[in-house]
Amino acid sequence: MHEKIVIGIAGMPGSGKATAEKVFRMKGYPIIAMGDEVREEARRRNLAPTPRNLGSVMLQIRAEEGSAGLAKRCIPKIKAANSDVVVVDGIRSLQEVDEFKKEFKNFTLIVIHASPKTRFKRLLSRRRSDDPKDWETFVARDERELSVGLGEVVATADNMVINEGKKSHLIGELDKILRRFLKNE
Repeated sequence: MHEKIVIGIAGMPGSGKATAEKVFRMKGYPIIAMGDEVREEARRRNLAPTPRNLGSVMLQIRAEEGSAGLAKRCIPKIKAANSDVVVVDGIRSLQEVDEFKKEFKNFTLIVIHASPKTRFKRLLSRRRSDDPKDWETFVARDERELSVGLGEVVATADNMVINEGKKSHLIGELDKILRRFLKNE
C-alpha cells in the first residue's frame, strides 16, 4: 500500500488556516480538522460552542487523553480518508506533531503566521461562534493556545508562511511548499 502523505497545518487563531484549508480542499485533498473533534466533544457534552466552552473542552481532552489525545482521535480518520494526501488542520502541540510523525512517515508541518493585530481584525470579521468579540477574549484565547504548546510548534515547523497581506500571496506560498514537498516524496 502506498504511504499516505500527511500535511499538518498550524497557526494561531485568525492566521489563515481556514484559507489554507480551502486551498487544499480545492486541490481535492480531504481535511481533518482537529477543532471539529473538539466541537464534536462539546456537542456530546451538551455544551454550546462558545470560546470558553471549546477552550475548556480542548484542555479537558488533553488532560484526560494526554497532549496527543486529539491527534490520536484524528489518526483513524486520516487512515480512512480515500486519498493519498490528507491535510490535518489545527495542530497545537509538539506531542501531536510527534504522534503524526510516528504514524505517518511522509508528514510535513506548515505554520501560517500573522501578527496579533491582523489576526484580531480577521477574527472580528469572520464571526464564528467561538471567535472572540473583544481584545481581552482574543488575548485569553491566544494565551490558552500557547499554553498547550502552539508556540513550540511554530518554532519547530518544517515550513512557515507569513500571512499579513493578500490571500493570493498565501495561496502562492502554499502552492510552492506543496510542489516542493510532493516532489521530494
